[in-house]
Amino acid sequence: MGVTSFFKNLFGSAKETATDLANQAETTIEQAKEAAAPYVEKAETFAEETFAKAKEASEPILDSAAEYAHQAKDIVSEYVEKASDSIGDVIDTVKEKAADLTHETKAVATETVVDAAEKTEDATDEIVDETADKE
Repeated sequence: MGVTSFFKNLFGSAKETATDLANQAETTIEQAKEAAAPYVEKAETFAEETFAKAKEASEPILDSAAEYAHQAKDIVSEYVEKASDSIGDVIDTVKEKAADLTHETKAVATETVVDAAEKTEDATDEIVDETADKE
C-alpha cells in the first residue's frame, strides 16, 4: 500500500498544482486585458483620426480628377465630331469620284460597242462584196 499512497499523493498534488496554475493564468490574462485596454483605445482613436485625415486630404484630389475627366471627355468629344465630319467628307469625295469613273466607263464602253459594231458592219460589207465578186 505504500506505493499506492505514494502515487495518490504524487498525482493529487499535481492536480492541485495544475489547478493553481490555471487560476493564476486566468488572473494574469485578465490583468493583461485591463492593462492593454487604454492602448487598444488609443490605437482605435489613432486609426480613426488617420482615416479622417486621409479622407479630408484626398477630397480635393478626387474633385480635381473628376474635373480633368470631364475636360478630357469634352476634348475627346470635339475630336470625335471632327473625325466624323472628315470621314463624311472622304466618303462624299469617294462617291463623287466613283460616279465620275462610272460615267467615264459607260462612255468608253459605249464607244467600244459602237466601234465594234462599225467594224463588224465593215467586215460584213467586205465579205458580201467578196462573195458577190466571186459569183
